[in-house]
Amino acid sequence: MADSPLASNPYEVLGVAPNASDDELKRAYRKRLREAHPDTGGSSAEFDRVQQAWQRVGTPSARAAYDTGSDAGSGGGGSWAQSATGGARRRGDSRPNATSHGHPGGYFRERYLDLMREWVGRGVELDDPYDPQLVRRAPREIRHLLAVAVAEEKTATALFTLGMGFTLWHDVLAGSGPLDKIDHIVLGPTGLWAVLSEDWGGPVKVKRGEVIGEGLAPGERPLHDLAVRAKVVAREAKVRFSALVVVVDDEHAPQSLTNLRSIRGAQGLLVERSRLVNLIRTGLPGVGVGGTDLFEVRTRIQHSVRIVY
Repeated sequence: MADSPLASNPYEVLGVAPNASDDELKRAYRKRLREAHPDTGGSSAEFDRVQQAWQRVGTPSARAAYDTGSDAGSGGGGSWAQSATGGARRRGDSRPNATSHGHPGGYFRERYLDLMREWVGRGVELDDPYDPQLVRRAPREIRHLLAVAVAEEKTATALFTLGMGFTLWHDVLAGSGPLDKIDHIVLGPTGLWAVLSEDWGGPVKVKRGEVIGEGLAPGERPLHDLAVRAKVVAREAKVRFSALVVVVDDEHAPQSLTNLRSIRGAQGLLVERSRLVNLIRTGLPGVGVGGTDLFEVRTRIQHSVRIVY
């Protein structure tokens, strides 16, 4: 699996500059290994990160592959540049996929490309905006845009496999500007789901029913913000959401499914991406479309929804 655009690169983990000599790199690795060891006050997670970083750049051949973006986990343009348009049916699977509207990740990809060109500078030829070496050097703000776009595309590809009976809307405007959007709305027999796809570049956890983590901006409240946007859509369409779901990569979640607080009757959840489809298919106990006809809910949303372009 390719690195997240926000992932710390091996040089950052080892605490050296990318142009450090082989001897400097080796000394830094030994120092970080001692600091990160659980017996000396570190943690097993940090110890593993140091070892993984050394595997990526610890030998001349591995370092050359990483520096040129040709190693398997460098997140090259082939993966970051791929844009989901709703997902692909698995080979041998003839079941109809979910009905899908909108362009998942489209807004953030456009913002990423605009800011990347601005950061590189006018008049500079930008052959590959997804070149891994270029992405690694970009400011975190720009890398985060790409990370979120990729996260939305991954989630959309998974949701597309829900099959008949489910309808998806992506990048739904829920406020005055394009940043005020719901990444995915899912409607099916198990209810109406508002879904936020995110990648903060590292693990998250839950405190007082809200998602927190080192990668979040100060004061950022993902569940609260999702609830505010869901309220806008619910009011315009005259519908009620069953659940508010924050989706992250599996390795960043504290567990496969974590209950957050309930807001206006909608259950908040923090979910690993690999668990999402099964969760929505099976639903939550006692949660559905509230007795309202599914076709009626779909019609109301379709008539009122505004897609971000």
